Amino acid sequence: MTLYLTRLTPHPASRQAQQELGAGTHHGPLHRRVMSLFPDGVAEQARAHFGILFRVEDTPRGSHLLMQSNQPPDPRRLPAQYGTLTTRPLAGLLDALEPGLTLHYRCTASPVRKPGHTTRAHYNLPAVVPLNGAAADDWWQRQADNAGLKVLTLHSQPVDAARDRQYPAGTAPADRARNSNRIHHHRVRFDGTAAVIDPDLLRTAIRNGIGRGKAYGCGLLSIAPAPAPA
Repeated sequence: MTLYLTRLTPHPASRQAQQELGAGTHHGPLHRRVMSLFPDGVAEQARAHFGILFRVEDTPRGSHLLMQSNQPPDPRRLPAQYGTLTTRPLAGLLDALEPGLTLHYRCTASPVRKPGHTTRAHYNLPAVVPLNGAAADDWWQRQADNAGLKVLTLHSQPVDAARDRQYPAGTAPADRARNSNRIHHHRVRFDGTAAVIDPDLLRTAIRNGIGRGKAYGCGLLSIAPAPAPA
């Protein structure tokens, strides 16, 4: 299956784009913006159907959106003066993967653990425990192993949590305060270099994403060739 990587560069004058890509905002509008760039009519699991993963990248020129999908997004679906889309296929990069190749990687993911019922009850823990620091790094090491990578270097830093609220279909605006579902995905950005151990596992991880919260800007694994270590 062909994959495409798209960069959405917001127009400097678009307040809507700046709000949707800005830090500290709810991620529901950004999720809906991303989904709006693909065809309608997919009844369920549209994000998985189109293989959509995304994250916001901070650059010296402001925030951009990086998006991966199994078909190119349609620039005609962007509002006027919202921004520009630049899309390229990933086939050449993915086909060139081979054991021993050294890569740069980046992934903003949601590192968590889910304690068993007995542990939760004994320590009064929530169902999902966010991981930070060394625990998050250990989590990433396990994810990288499962993705066919041997981590060589690792730098991690927390980023703003992905937040949203979901409402049951047909909920009246006046009832939303008491009938909403709170969405909260703890996020950490992982950067570094790694050696390819299993190219097929890596291709699968790139295609499917890593961890939870994929509808809210988590899980996109980006790679680029890197010089081999001396």
